[in-house]
Amino acid sequence: MGWAILGEYLRFLLLGAYPRGPLGGLALTIYLSVVAGLSSFGVGLLGGLARTSSRKYLRVPATIYVEVIRGIPFIMVLFWFYFLVPRILQHSITENAAAFVGITFFFGAYATEIVRAGIMSVDKGQVEAGLSSGLFDWQVMLFIIFPQALRNMIPSFVNLYVSLIKDTSLIFFIGVTELTGAATQVMRREVSTTVPVFILLFAVYLVLCSTLNSFSDRLEAKLASAS
Repeated sequence: MGWAILGEYLRFLLLGAYPRGPLGGLALTIYLSVVAGLSSFGVGLLGGLARTSSRKYLRVPATIYVEVIRGIPFIMVLFWFYFLVPRILQHSITENAAAFVGITFFFGAYATEIVRAGIMSVDKGQVEAGLSSGLFDWQVMLFIIFPQALRNMIPSFVNLYVSLIKDTSLIFFIGVTELTGAATQVMRREVSTTVPVFILLFAVYLVLCSTLNSFSDRLEAKLASAS
């Protein structure tokens, strides 16, 4: 009975109210994961460069940002951007926008550490060689250090992305109708679907995250054999 009723809500679980309403369900989970994942990488790139900079006015704020975010749970960051920031700015923000900014801000800190570790993994002798050949600091970073560091960062970024996908399940607490939010609405409407919905959620997240973990393991092994 529960499975039959769940079939009636399958489209809602996959797409939300789209195309007659806003995008939701699994499609919104994937969309937010991709967009926020890319923006987190951008934050991490800038933050990582700041963390490894010799200039204290760049390094210190970046270090504080990373240490503060790593010491608090993701749900708190979501509440900041959905409840606190609009009160401070005296301007409302949509649930989806708060989720996007919260994910970017939180995972950007972890991406910053990945970039920093990647840069630090490159032998300092190559930096000295680049500078002695007449290159500027930014040229050494762009053409010598970063290509090698990026190779070391890739497996860590894939693992971070897996964590990001899993944590998108928490954004339903601020009213976002992603997969978990859509599933919660279905269970409230039809109590008989509770078990099938939880099984579906388990299967979807397992497939998504296991696929990415498998990709990360193969990629790491390939990079290790190539080095």
